[in-house]
Amino acid sequence: MNELSTIWPIFGLRLFTPRLVLRPITDEDIPAAAEAAMSGIHEPGRSPFSNPWTELPAESLGPNMAHWYWRCRGGMSPESWTLLFGIWYDGEFVGCQDVEAKDFATLKTVTTGSWLKQSVQGRGLGKEMRAAVVGYAFDWLNAEVAESEAAAWNDASLGVSRSLGYELNGRTRTAWGGKRQNVQKVRLTPETFKRPDWTLKVEGHEPAATYLGL
Repeated sequence: MNELSTIWPIFGLRLFTPRLVLRPITDEDIPAAAEAAMSGIHEPGRSPFSNPWTELPAESLGPNMAHWYWRCRGGMSPESWTLLFGIWYDGEFVGCQDVEAKDFATLKTVTTGSWLKQSVQGRGLGKEMRAAVVGYAFDWLNAEVAESEAAAWNDASLGVSRSLGYELNGRTRTAWGGKRQNVQKVRLTPETFKRPDWTLKVEGHEPAATYLGL
């Protein structure tokens, strides 16, 4: 029997940093992802996400996450795609780092988002996993711009962005989960990227890139 990655090449993609393994989340990983999220990501009532999914009741959180992963896979095409990387640290699932693009062949732009369970925050893992995906986007996918955003009060996320060389790219006011939020946008290019002192290792790139039309 063929491995699933021969049918869905995205599942064969792997990114390796000194401390982390990043690979697309499979159905078998969803229970671990839900458990990590339910262990706590942020202080109650202080959601850093545009969609406050972490505030769902425990019985709804797992199904909601599974639905999101399936929807992203089902809608993937060369014109619009999202890579949902699970993050493994010391063999444990600890978070997620996503990379999204629309009309990538024309715009050469990706956007990123992420989360880490609280018990491993404060160790520099957020910076390491963001450096991994933007390095992959620039050096392997030939992206020219990486964009992100965070609530203006989210010093941790904006601190990661500053440390990697992102530049401020305007502030907007929007509604997140029915609440007014000031959102800081940031922008990174290969020229401004403050690269880490380690080299990213990549496996399974060619089949994945071919599937994405790259």
